[in-house]
Amino acid sequence: MTRLPAGESSDGPANNPAATSPEQDDDVLLTARQRRRAERVARRQAKDEAYELRMQRKKAKDGTTWRGHHIVDSRGLEEAFPEPETPELPTSTVRRRITHAVVLVLLLSLVVAGLVLVGMIQRGELDLKIGSGRPSPTPFACPTETLDYPANTAVAVNVYNGGSVEGMAGKVGEELKKRGYQVQKIDNRDLALLAPTVVISGPSGHSAAFNLQRNFPNSEYVEDDREDATVDVVLTSQFGNLVAAPEVDQSAGVLSCPRLSPAPSESPSGAPSGPPIEPSGKP
Repeated sequence: MTRLPAGESSDGPANNPAATSPEQDDDVLLTARQRRRAERVARRQAKDEAYELRMQRKKAKDGTTWRGHHIVDSRGLEEAFPEPETPELPTSTVRRRITHAVVLVLLLSLVVAGLVLVGMIQRGELDLKIGSGRPSPTPFACPTETLDYPANTAVAVNVYNGGSVEGMAGKVGEELKKRGYQVQKIDNRDLALLAPTVVISGPSGHSAAFNLQRNFPNSEYVEDDREDATVDVVLTSQFGNLVAAPEVDQSAGVLSCPRLSPAPSESPSGAPSGPPIEPSGKP
C-alpha cells in the first residue's frame, strides 16, 4: 500500500480548505475588502443623495404650501381682493372722526387758556377773586327839590349808634320821642363816613329826612333804594348834640348831601345847638 507524503490528506487539495494557495487567500481577502469599501461608498452616496434631496426640498420650499394645503399670504389677499382706487368711508365714520377732531381742538384750547390764566395770576396781571362780591351801590344824585318841613309826628325814624360812645343812640331816641317822632328801632351800625350824623332814606322819605337834618347840625344825607318813608339816623363818633327844639329851623329848604352831585344850595341847619346829651351804657 502506497503511503502519502506527510502533510497531505487523502481528500486532496480540493477538499481541504487549509491546503489553498496564498494567491487564493489574497483574492478572497481582496474581495471582502472591496465589498466593505463598496458598502461604505454606497452608504456615503446614500447620505449624500439624502442631503442633496433635503437641500433641494428646502430650496424649492416657498412657504405657500403646508402639508398639502395652500397658504394665502398678504400678496395673495391683495390679488384676490384689490383695494378700490377711491375708497369711500361710511357716513358714520366720517361724522365720528369730525366729532373727535372738534373735541380734541376744544380740549387743547382749554389747556392753553388755563396755562395763560395761570401765568397771568403768577405775574400779578390778574386778580382772581373767589365768591360773589357785594354789588356796588347805585350812585344816587342829590335831590334838588325844595321841601317843606313836615310835622315831627309824621316822621318814622330808626336811630343807630355808629360811634364808640355807648348809649348815644338810646339817649337820642328818647329825645326824639319827646319831640313827637315815631322812633321804631334803636341799634348799632357801622358806617364809613366822617360826618357827625348821617341821614338815610329812600325817594319817598325826602321830606322826613329834611325834617331830621334840621334837628341834627352838620348832618349829611345819603339816599338808598328803600320804598317806604322811614329814615335812618346814624350817629358817628363826631356827633355832639341835637339842635335845641325851640331853635329848629322849620322853613322850606333842600337836603344837604355834599358827597352827592349836585351839591346843596344851602345848609339844612345853622341854628345854635342845644345842651349835649349824656350817653348811657345802651346803644
